[in-house]
Amino acid sequence: MLSTIKDIAAKLAPRLIEIRRHIHSHPELSGQEYQTAAYVAGVLSSCGLHVQELVGKTGVVAELAGSGEDARLLAVRTDMDALPIHERTDLDFKSRSLGIMHACGHDVHTTVGLGTAMVLAQMGVLLPGTVRFLFQPAEETAQGASWMIRDGVMEDVTSIFGVHVFPTIPGGSVGIRYGALTAAADDLELMITGESGHGARPHEAIDAIWIASQVITALQQAISRTQNPLRPVVLTIGQIQGGRAPNVIADQVRMLGTVRSLHPETSANLPEWIEHIVASICATYGAKYTLNYRRGVPSVQNDPGLTQIMEAAASEAWGGDRVQILLEPSLGAEDFSLYLDHAPGTMFRLGVGNPDRPNYPLHHPQFLVDEAAIVTGVVTMAYAVYKYWSTP
Repeated sequence: MLSTIKDIAAKLAPRLIEIRRHIHSHPELSGQEYQTAAYVAGVLSSCGLHVQELVGKTGVVAELAGSGEDARLLAVRTDMDALPIHERTDLDFKSRSLGIMHACGHDVHTTVGLGTAMVLAQMGVLLPGTVRFLFQPAEETAQGASWMIRDGVMEDVTSIFGVHVFPTIPGGSVGIRYGALTAAADDLELMITGESGHGARPHEAIDAIWIASQVITALQQAISRTQNPLRPVVLTIGQIQGGRAPNVIADQVRMLGTVRSLHPETSANLPEWIEHIVASICATYGAKYTLNYRRGVPSVQNDPGLTQIMEAAASEAWGGDRVQILLEPSLGAEDFSLYLDHAPGTMFRLGVGNPDRPNYPLHHPQFLVDEAAIVTGVVTMAYAVYKYWSTP
């Protein structure tokens, strides 16, 4: 069956590149993927799949029915949205939408999902069970997965597969990670309130800017001395607003930040840990504070058994030298993790790096992919789907 999958994917390669380039040229922001969704639905319908549109707002769901011999239902999830980034590549098919770009590879993800559906639909052999393809909106805002789940896409799903491109892995190679793949990502908003005064008489005021600086410094220092170094935490204050004039002591500072962690136990304790530090500093200097800590998406925890299926599929398809076992997780976030609250799953990394040119990171305006990786992704996913049914 592997040779059949490879043959079909090879014949589809020109069409897959055409699909990817069309999606790349017409990027849409999170929650606005109407054109992309319609295009995806059209491709899926032409393969004979049952298609539902406007699922999870702008998502698409398609099913490839099996023979019914196996009651398990396997989902394959890919995402469709682009980023608010102005593309600075010299591609002939670069973005036609000013200030919007597929700089995270979701055009490739969508193409891999479509290619997998096209290959499986053409195999000429019914799988024992049903495959449900999820084309998700709004991954970049970490909203789309919850929209899709709310619309029932995980009903009866037994397991789920996902994919994400990675520019530091060579094109044509696959990255496999057991356990934590990505981090939990939370947001915080912190307001420090002091008392305004003349810049020449700081002792008569409560300097919110200076106190905010103490809070930032203390949080960064405390991570290295109060958090387990084997369970990393990254806290970044990315935005600060405060002050009205250079000679006026600010009475209020607003800070926005992100908090990343890998272990559920650590993540659970972070709000209380942060508030304790903030409260202590503010009490010392007479300031008040308001902390709004918002839970984001949890860490993607790859299921061992499903990850083993994915590794075996990639190794058999491409050879062990093109399969990397990733020793470290990423502190980036992925709302694929929300599906894992409903069924076990695994996500693999698809290498898109090219040794003959600079490999810019994800979310960079000059981000490029090696398009040969599309067939690698399609064959790996399609063969993993096939192997899933032979695993008890």
